[in-house]
Amino acid sequence: MSTNSLWLRPDESSLVGAWVVSGDGMSGDAVCDRIELLVEKELKQLASDQSGWDVLYRDPRDGRLWELNYPQGEMHGGGPPALTVVSIENARRKYGAKVDI
Repeated sequence: MSTNSLWLRPDESSLVGAWVVSGDGMSGDAVCDRIELLVEKELKQLASDQSGWDVLYRDPRDGRLWELNYPQGEMHGGGPPALTVVSIENARRKYGAKVDI
């Protein structure tokens, strides 16, 4: 994956990964891989919720807030990840004063 395709585009507001079944078992799809790279290399972590499963990030390129969560939490390991834009109001409501403008 090239670095340019890693960056979040202005028209993106949600990335949702999926499990892929293969002969070796289950693994994450390309979206899961992209989310992993984004949170490791591009996004700045700001806060996590009390459970530690939901994490708030800021995109340093455009300032948008992104939340990493696992919407299929009933699955083993929390299921595939999702990365979704959140408003500052919702981020403050969930993560408190740790969210700056």
